[in-house]
Amino acid sequence: MSSGVLKVSELARRSAVTAETIRHYTAKGLLRPGRDAANGYKIYRAADVGRVRFICQAKQLGFTLNEIARILSHADKGRSPCPEVRNMIQAKIVANRRRVNELEKLQIHMENALDQWRSMPDKAPDGDSVCHLIESVVTGMEEA
Repeated sequence: MSSGVLKVSELARRSAVTAETIRHYTAKGLLRPGRDAANGYKIYRAADVGRVRFICQAKQLGFTLNEIARILSHADKGRSPCPEVRNMIQAKIVANRRRVNELEKLQIHMENALDQWRSMPDKAPDGDSVCHLIESVVTGMEEA
């Protein structure tokens, strides 16, 4: 096998991912290996190392594999994916800020509940109540 052709395990090693990751990216269409005529094994190009690294970098920025597939599709057709990437990351920033705000509110709600529960006794379920601690917070929220 020539030095420019890689098996799954070699591509994985050079890309610092697992062979299972390579197989998953291949199944998702992010990688398009050829076939070794001698044995039918999937073979990858040395350039696929950079492609796998790109996929990993994009994932670290929060892009999904479907989004990465769209980005790669633009690039494979010789079109710049940059405008779409900017729009996608802007939408992710807005969604993340919203989620952070929701989590901050949840954190405060949880801390308030724990403060309230410190002074409450433990109780066994009585048929009408499963856990009076949780039920006291739900009741408190409904009244708010």
